[in-house]
Amino acid sequence: MSLLQTTKLWLVNHLHLAKDALHIYVALGLFFGSALLFGWRLRSWKPWLVVAVAAVLGEIWDIRDRYTDGIAQNFGANFHDLWNTIFWPSVILILARRTTLFQGSGRTR
Repeated sequence: MSLLQTTKLWLVNHLHLAKDALHIYVALGLFFGSALLFGWRLRSWKPWLVVAVAAVLGEIWDIRDRYTDGIAQNFGANFHDLWNTIFWPSVILILARRTTLFQGSGRTR
């Protein structure tokens, strides 16, 4: 079992999360974390791209691990994981671009 699979299983077991929830937590962590770390606005495509690239690379790694371990591929599950991972960052990006929800009031206290 690869390091990625071992880490995912450890997180699922020790944090008592479903694998789907883990995808969401990681996606939001990457989205907000990269925006904070690099000073990017949430309306920028850059935090979204970080999540998208991580999701695609993670699924490629999963496909490789299944191949290496001789397990039948389940591309439907891979697509589900990609969709599940990118959904909320996409919603936040759209809201940040189309609404004032993520804009500050401009006032300081």
